[in-house]
Amino acid sequence: MEISLKYGCNPHQTPAGVTVPGEAGFQVLSGRPGYINFLDALGAWQLVRELRAATGKPAAASFKHVSPAGAAVAGELSETYRASQFLGDEDYSPLATAYARARGGDRMCSFGDVAAVSDVVDMSLARMLFDEVSDLIIAPGYEPEALELLRTKRDGAYMVLSIDPAYEPAEVETREVFGFTMSQRRNTARVTPELFRTAGTDGAAPLPAAVLETLIVTTVALKYTQSNSVGTGYDGQVIGMGAGQQSRVHCTRLACGKADKWLLQQHPKTLALPVREDLPKPEKANLVDYYLLWDELSAVERRRLREGLTADPDPLTREERAD
Repeated sequence: MEISLKYGCNPHQTPAGVTVPGEAGFQVLSGRPGYINFLDALGAWQLVRELRAATGKPAAASFKHVSPAGAAVAGELSETYRASQFLGDEDYSPLATAYARARGGDRMCSFGDVAAVSDVVDMSLARMLFDEVSDLIIAPGYEPEALELLRTKRDGAYMVLSIDPAYEPAEVETREVFGFTMSQRRNTARVTPELFRTAGTDGAAPLPAAVLETLIVTTVALKYTQSNSVGTGYDGQVIGMGAGQQSRVHCTRLACGKADKWLLQQHPKTLALPVREDLPKPEKANLVDYYLLWDELSAVERRRLREGLTADPDPLTREERAD
């Protein structure tokens, strides 16, 4: 099946198209994707499918320009985290929590993202997506009401794609660049707990299950990130991705800087900012970013926050963090 794309990598690169294998069970249910949209969608889909298989939990990814801005498996949304992400007290579905955690890992880079989820999209996730600045969703299926809602997003321009979760491509993949055709075996290496059983233990007790899960989530995300890359993770989600830099030093600075901001967004001073409730989420997020860029949170406050990163999913609600 041939699909005509909106344009190639840039608007002037037309015509553009993609050949879709019939066995992929692929459908464009709304909107018209472009070249980068397709690259993001296929990369994000592989990521969430692998996370689902590795952890057994619903998974989500937020992709931008051929690398994940964030990725996560389903998990609890603490009161502190909800406040930091401007989320209400709705009883979100597991799939919706996965996307909230994936997008919240780097909400600046997730602006206008390609979202991917491992499970059938339900109304809880559809409502969340409807309120976010997102360009595309790819999933193995949609509840009828969820699809109907998403088809109205951006007056029908929001792109909704579906793919058969059982589809497996050929073992060898090819790519053409400047008239040269290159081929290689696909990267089918699996990220499993066994890879980390002895990591850093030095003969000590095995790593806790929650730590293993976070290592799996972050490593799988790195697998689908443009190299060089460094990722940071916490509680089953990516909280900082440094992607596609020439130097791993800069990757580390990016990843750790994003992780630092993710944490500082949950600082009591940040949560207490007098942000107008009627502002759109992106404007609220920008105001918080400006605050974190210019406000001089003391070194002691920042150290206390970092020390609070434990297995506790909501460490910043502890009484000693409020001072």
